[in-house]
Amino acid sequence: MKTKAIVFTKINTAELLSEDVSRPKADEVTVKLHYSAISRGTELANITGDPNVSASTQAGQPVKFPRYGGYSAAGEVVEVGAEVTDITVGDRVVVFWGSHQGTITIKQDYVVKIPDGVSMEEAALAFIATFPLAAIRKCKLEIGESALVMGLGTLGVFAVSELRACGAMPIIAADPVAERREFALSMGADYALDPASPDFCRKVREITGEGVNVVIEVSGVGAGMIQALDCMKQFGRMALLGCTRNSDFNIDYYRKVHAPGISIIGAHTIARPKESFPGYWNEIDDIKAILNLLAGGRLRFRDMICEIHSPEESPEVYTRMINEKNFPIGVLFDWTRV
Repeated sequence: MKTKAIVFTKINTAELLSEDVSRPKADEVTVKLHYSAISRGTELANITGDPNVSASTQAGQPVKFPRYGGYSAAGEVVEVGAEVTDITVGDRVVVFWGSHQGTITIKQDYVVKIPDGVSMEEAALAFIATFPLAAIRKCKLEIGESALVMGLGTLGVFAVSELRACGAMPIIAADPVAERREFALSMGADYALDPASPDFCRKVREITGEGVNVVIEVSGVGAGMIQALDCMKQFGRMALLGCTRNSDFNIDYYRKVHAPGISIIGAHTIARPKESFPGYWNEIDDIKAILNLLAGGRLRFRDMICEIHSPEESPEVYTRMINEKNFPIGVLFDWTRV
């Protein structure tokens, strides 16, 4: 069977190509996607040829293409393998760690049923939304604690919404792009500040009194991390969620980390346990949590969906993503339009 797939064939180039789809093995399911979501940070690194797209990549290794994006999607099951018992044909499911393609065959461990009341569009964003949720869990945020989100791309805006659902107060959103700050305010931030402002840290401390309890660092920029450390309260916790792909920066650990007792927590989504325990949930349990919060109205993803495109438009969409400083937050591909 053939399907259409978005493939990064070379640097700064996305193409819609035909690819083979296999019949499901005993432990696999085949899903016809309805929507797949762009994750800008990861996909920008892939399409521009950044060598640091995997923690297993060794320094100096050549950059190889083709590359793929689209690890968060939703669709309908059209075929199941002989050993699959809890997923049936016709089920609506989230597909995670897949790719942007019309039909995909994948192990049953990478699909989660979508509950009634959650749209396919919202569900397509569910896996991406688990990334900041895991970071918040690792920081052990308590109700009423203050929080700062550094960087307001897709993950940063999700972090703002989830911090609000978790009871953080106040929530401060930081990004140099004014439009992103306004968007974060609409999604639940109490304050939105420009980190390029010379009095940024002073403003954060004025808002919080003694500094923030929790920082979700999503900028992936060393300077942003250092700035955030200057905004933290004693014994604060910082989750490094954004991928800091360039490590060429220095931190005064003695003054910024050791002396104030700051905890710096690695929060890449691959740093998860197989079995969930307090503060550390696995992927499936976090996806189910996000879907339940959507179904219960505690999160609203419809407001985050800014654009929906046919996959036929993918070359133009990715050209924009590469060049636009304020690329939209929630961008989906609609695979029913191929």
